[in-house]
Amino acid sequence: MSRLDSMLRRLTAQRDGLNWAAAQIEGLDGDVLDMGLGNGRTYDHLREILPQRRIWVMDRVLQCHPDSTPPAEDFLQGEAEPMLRKLAASGPRIALAHYDFGRGIKHEDVAEAARLSPLIAQVMIPGGLLISGQPLVGFPQIKGPDNIAPDRYLFYRT
Repeated sequence: MSRLDSMLRRLTAQRDGLNWAAAQIEGLDGDVLDMGLGNGRTYDHLREILPQRRIWVMDRVLQCHPDSTPPAEDFLQGEAEPMLRKLAASGPRIALAHYDFGRGIKHEDVAEAARLSPLIAQVMIPGGLLISGQPLVGFPQIKGPDNIAPDRYLFYRT
């Protein structure tokens, strides 16, 4: 599969997974967390499908498209570990988290996701959902939408 086809497959899975997850958390109170702002496409989509929720965003730097810039009070800028600790300081509040950290070097991205998993657990409410392109540890994996290959995007319930 070409890198372009792989990217299209990933983005489609990401969008479909987020749409599915938004419906799954309908009865849960809590905020949303987008880990890895990048260009801001995912954040923009989350704003559209979950307009009533506060959406926290974290990334090392703010370099997104101007139309996808989160409010300053919802943007946690810096390395993931201290930002997750900062978010956890006020207790679990995240009903839906999307994990999209990574540089595209699979073994490094997998190791980082495993290392951050316990910190992510601290911000999640019971019954919340995690969606990730990388395997996370310590969370029960669940089946996501039927149209998403199990190895393309991963779904977890807290």
